[in-house]
Amino acid sequence: MNLLSRTIAQWQLRSQTLELGRRTLVMGVVNITPDSFSDGARYLDAQAAIARGLALLHEGADLLDLGAESTRPGARAGGAAGTPRAPAVSADEEQARLLPVLEGIQSARPGTVISVDTYKAATARAAVAAGAEIVNDVSGFTWDPDLAQVCAEAGCGVVLMHSRGRPEEWRAQPQLRADELLATVRAGLSASLDAAAAAGIPAERIVIDPGYGFGKRFGENLTLLARQADLLALGRPLLAGVSRKSFLGHALAPLAGGKSAPVNARETATIAAQVAAILHGASIVRAHAVRPAVESALIADAVLAAR
Repeated sequence: MNLLSRTIAQWQLRSQTLELGRRTLVMGVVNITPDSFSDGARYLDAQAAIARGLALLHEGADLLDLGAESTRPGARAGGAAGTPRAPAVSADEEQARLLPVLEGIQSARPGTVISVDTYKAATARAAVAAGAEIVNDVSGFTWDPDLAQVCAEAGCGVVLMHSRGRPEEWRAQPQLRADELLATVRAGLSASLDAAAAAGIPAERIVIDPGYGFGKRFGENLTLLARQADLLALGRPLLAGVSRKSFLGHALAPLAGGKSAPVNARETATIAAQVAAILHGASIVRAHAVRPAVESALIADAVLAAR
């Protein structure tokens, strides 16, 4: 196993700075959607979502990631408004879900570092104006041509994730060999970094995400996890979002009668994958269940420190 010591980096956000690499940071997930793969509509109500965010902070989350549009496999996302592939959730609807939760968490816990999970320039602009520190774009600046410039002008932190196509295309993606997969992910992230630089976003504002589950077939995610540290050659810290992903359920099939384990049976597998991600260079893990992620990150960090 190629255990890699992380370098210490300062992630410059809109109004503050986070230190990455000395210990793993845990990003708690709040899905303000009716159709999230992981928790359905449990937090669609603004007050429920605010309470969820505050609970995750109490469990030890270092920052929160708020999302108001599901990008689960098969979802219609990534197109422009008014086109045949227009997203299922408009920017107006996304903001109506998102902004009250963002403002409510900030009111209850001033200074909370909040990331917004959106690929839409209009939503990113509104969220940063309302106090968000980070824009987390699952498309890596490929689905909305205006988003990079919005982030540059806002001076916010950015997460650039690799997505192989759009959600409605993922189930039909051809299988890739290991070398093809790594080359595809690396090339995509490199192109996203180039787009950020062209827009005037300084490198120290950027974290990259391999995009587990986003256009990668089941076993491909394990290959990507095993070789994740190779992506550190791109020069930016890594965020890993493996929590409850379907490739974990698929890997657990021998214990589930040959069928993929359901979402609510993937928590232990999630912890294992998060530890693997940390040992292979991730500085941040994105988690639905924060307390187990915090505890497992402490152990993984201790292993890295003991080297």
